[in-house]
Amino acid sequence: MDIYLPIAGMSVNAVLIIALGGLVGVLSGMFGVGGGFLTTPLLIFYGIPPTVAVASATTQITGASVSGAFAHMRRGGVDLKMGAVMTAGGALGSLVGAGLFRLLQNTGQIDLVIGFLYVVLLGGIGGLMLKDAMVALGWIALDEPEERPRHNRWVASLPLRWRFYASGLYLSPIAPLALGFVAGIMTVLLGIGGGFIMVPAMIYLLGMAPRVVVGTSLMMILAISAVTTMIHATTTQAVDIVLAGLLLIGGVVGAQYGAILTTRLKPDLLRFALAGIILAVALRMLLGLTWRPDEIFTIAYL
Repeated sequence: MDIYLPIAGMSVNAVLIIALGGLVGVLSGMFGVGGGFLTTPLLIFYGIPPTVAVASATTQITGASVSGAFAHMRRGGVDLKMGAVMTAGGALGSLVGAGLFRLLQNTGQIDLVIGFLYVVLLGGIGGLMLKDAMVALGWIALDEPEERPRHNRWVASLPLRWRFYASGLYLSPIAPLALGFVAGIMTVLLGIGGGFIMVPAMIYLLGMAPRVVVGTSLMMILAISAVTTMIHATTTQAVDIVLAGLLLIGGVVGAQYGAILTTRLKPDLLRFALAGIILAVALRMLLGLTWRPDEIFTIAYL
C-alpha cells in the first residue's frame, strides 16, 4: 500500500516503512541504541531526501526509546540521576547542532556532509564492535591486557564528584554532561540517538554497570530526540509527520520485542551481527558518495 509523504514530496510503501521502524525498534530494545544510525541511511537509500530522513528519524527514535526505556525501567535497569545529567548536556548539544545544521543547509552542503559523516562514523564504530565481538566469541586471540582501571584517567581526574547510587559510581558530572552534549549534536546533524557510541562510552569511560547502561542510554536518547524533533520542526521544517508516524508504529512494537530478546539470545552473537549490519550500511554509503553518485553537482539559481 503506497502512501504520499507531503514534505518528502513522494509516495512510499507504508508496510515497508513500518517494517523498517520495527527492525530499528528491536535493535533499540536489545542494544540501548536509538536506531537512527540505520533508519536514516536506509531511508536515504529508499530515495527520501537526506534532510527529511534525518529530521523524521528523530521522531521515530523518540517512540522506540519510550517503549524500550519503560521496559528496562520495570526491570530496575535505569540510573535516573545519571540519565538526567546526560540529558542536560544533550539539550545544550541539540541547540549547537541545530545551528550547524542550518549553516550547512544555507551552504547547500548538508547532504554531502551527512553522507561523509555516516561513512566515517559507521565504519569506525562497526570495525571496533566487530573486533570486540570476535574476541569475546574466541574467534581471534589477543595478548592478555593489563588490568584496566574502572574509570578512565581523564574522567577520574575531574572535580566536583557526585554519587550515582544506581550505577555504583562516585565521579564528576562533567563527564556524563560532555557525553550528552556530543550525543545532542549527533542527534540533530545525523538523526541518530547516539546510543551505539554512548553505550560503550558509558561502560569504558564512566565505568557504569552493564545492567543499567542500556536503560539509562534509552532514557537519555528519549529526552534528546524529543528536543531535537521540536528543534527540527520549528527551524528546519524538515519533519515529515506521515513518514515519522509510520516509523513510530513499527518502532514502538519492535522495542518491546528487543527488550525481551536481550534475555534469550547470546549478547556476543548479537553484537557480531549488529557490527556486520553497521559495516554493510557504511559500505553502501561510501559507494553512494564515490561510485556513480546520484548527484555529481548542484545548480543554484541566484
